Amino acid sequence: MPQLISATGSPAKAVLVGLLASFVLTVGSFALISPAAAQLQPDEPVPTIPEGIPDEIPSGRAQADPTSQDDEDDGNRVTIDIGTPGEEPSDSVLLIIGLSIISLAPSLVILLSSFTRIVVVLSLTRNALGLQGVPPNQVIVGLALFLSLFVMGPTLQSVNDDALQPYLDGTIEQGEAYDIAVEPMREFMLDNTRGTELEMLIEQRADARPETPADIPLTTVIPAFILSELKTAFLMGFVIFIPFLIIDVVVASVLMSLGMMMLPPVFVSLPFKLLLFVLVGGWSLIVETLLATYI
Repeated sequence: MPQLISATGSPAKAVLVGLLASFVLTVGSFALISPAAAQLQPDEPVPTIPEGIPDEIPSGRAQADPTSQDDEDDGNRVTIDIGTPGEEPSDSVLLIIGLSIISLAPSLVILLSSFTRIVVVLSLTRNALGLQGVPPNQVIVGLALFLSLFVMGPTLQSVNDDALQPYLDGTIEQGEAYDIAVEPMREFMLDNTRGTELEMLIEQRADARPETPADIPLTTVIPAFILSELKTAFLMGFVIFIPFLIIDVVVASVLMSLGMMMLPPVFVSLPFKLLLFVLVGGWSLIVETLLATYI
C-alpha cells in the first residue's frame, strides 16, 4: 500500500484508479457472457428453404384448399330444419313458435279476449267503494285473467282442436292453420262488437265495403272490438257507482245537518258501503253480470 500511494502520488488518486479498474473488469465480464458472443460464425452453413416450398406467396396470404375450407364451414354452420309439407314441424320451429307466443301473450290477451272489459269493471268497482289499494292490482289482474280464460274457453278449445293440433300432427300447413285459427277469434270479437263502432271504422277505410263479416279484415275488427269493450265497461261502471254515490250523499247530508262539517264524509260512508257490498254479495254479483254479457 505505501508503494501504491507513492506511485500515484496521493490516496485520492489511488481510490480513483481502483474504481476504474473495477469498472473495466465488470464490463469485460458482461461482454463475455452477452448473447452477442453466440452469433453464427461465417463458416457455418446458412439454412436453406426446402424444395417444393415457394420463396414467396404472390397474394401475400396463404391459399387454403377450397375443399377443406368448405368442410370447415359446414362444421361451423348452424342450420334450422323447418320440416317439409305434410310432416310434423321440427323442434326448432316449435321453439320459435313458443317463444313468439310467450312474447306476444300480453298483447293478445288484452286485444283479443274479454280481459279489457273485466279488468276495467273490477277497477271501477274498487274505486266506487273508495278503496285505492284494496284489493291489490295483482288480485284484480289475476281475477280478470282467469275469468277471461273461463269466457274464452270454448273459443280457445276450437282453435286448439281445428288448427293447433292438426298443425302439430303435420296434417295441415302453417298458412292453413292460421286461417282456421282466425275464424273462431273473429266470430267471438264480432259477436261482442257494437255495430256503431264497427260501422265507424269501416267508413273510415278507403277500401271497398265488405259484403260479409268474413270479409272484414282483422285490422278493422280488433280496434272496433276494443272500443266496444271499453264502452260496455264504462256503462257497467256507471251503474255500479250509483248506489255508492247515494250513500255518500246521504252521509254528507246527515253530517251537515248535525253540524259535523269538519268530519270527512268518506270516513263515515266507507263502512256503510262495505257493509252494503258484502250483504248483496257484490263481487259475485259483478262477476255473474260480466259472465252473462258474454255467455
